[in-house]
Amino acid sequence: MEDKLVTLAIHTDEKARILKHVLESEDIEVHINDVDIDNPSVSAGVRIRIKESDLPKALSLVESRHLFSYDEEETYRTDDGRKRILIPVDFSDYSLKACKIGFNLAREMNAKVKILHVYFNPYYPTALPMAEAFAYQGKEEKEFQNIIEKVKENIQKLCNTIDKKVSEGEFPPINYSYVLREGLPEEEIVTFTKEYKPALIIMGTRGKDQKDADLIGSVTAEVIEMTHVPLIAIPENTPFSDMNEVKHIAFLTNFSQRDLVSFDLLAKLLEPFNDIRISLTHISVKKGDRWDEIKLAGIKDYFSKQYPSLNLDYKLIDTNDMLKSLDEYIKGEHIQILALTTSKRNIFARMFSPSISRKMLFHSDTPLFVLRG
Repeated sequence: MEDKLVTLAIHTDEKARILKHVLESEDIEVHINDVDIDNPSVSAGVRIRIKESDLPKALSLVESRHLFSYDEEETYRTDDGRKRILIPVDFSDYSLKACKIGFNLAREMNAKVKILHVYFNPYYPTALPMAEAFAYQGKEEKEFQNIIEKVKENIQKLCNTIDKKVSEGEFPPINYSYVLREGLPEEEIVTFTKEYKPALIIMGTRGKDQKDADLIGSVTAEVIEMTHVPLIAIPENTPFSDMNEVKHIAFLTNFSQRDLVSFDLLAKLLEPFNDIRISLTHISVKKGDRWDEIKLAGIKDYFSKQYPSLNLDYKLIDTNDMLKSLDEYIKGEHIQILALTTSKRNIFARMFSPSISRKMLFHSDTPLFVLRG
């Protein structure tokens, strides 16, 4: 008996291509047909048809991957054992760049992606007397609803853009969803990170063209200081979009105990990538300090024994101008990512003595891989 074709789903053209790619990767034959728009009982779109005998396998596959279920605010409560990548976005071009790198990295890590957008509500009438609060609330309710509608419109546009890029092969077909939160971005990102427990955060930044006034207020800089989760900061001018293109990473070390923990995290996250050269780098303000080079060589030997598969070398930088020397080193050695350890610091320390990660975030167009030792 002939195995007849049945309709599995009706989607937009972009989503149909994604589903076709996923199903065919599992050896399920797929046929795509345009929907008859003259038939009022069916909405216009693309019909995905498969053999009836493949239907149970296809349904199981779609359900297990949660394809196209974007707005799943509660999904982070279910632990399916897969690694998670969190990508906070603000709908800018550099956020889309972070998404592309995050999706490519998720493919290599077999991870799922959560896109997070935090919006700010400027209407807080609770500090007013009760009678005035009700009047204020009624007056501003429409404006607040406009904010919500605009946010929902923007997140859907982003999802549509991602779907289109997946269908065209620019993004890999990764299981992703989004969540919206109200509040101050840096605080809500840190709070959600504690709930979602990602293995990695990826955030886009403007890079070195940011104004000095942004040194205190940058969301990415604040999240770096406040969270313990490894974070990759991606400037908008980052030349690569896939970690497979990265060939050289510099790991800054101050010979602290925390660096051992940080390097272990880095090594684990880089396991899918075999061709990356890692330079253990120390910046010395004491010119000609032979002891620094001895310690650096010793750390290199220790890490070589602990991580025999890694391609390691070391570099000692003698300087009185850290940022200038780092710039020259990055350009001269073609460093594509700068990895470094940071520690949690209070607000006064962050304001009056910026960490090296914060300084580099605003000074360089080189992506930062920040680890909490």
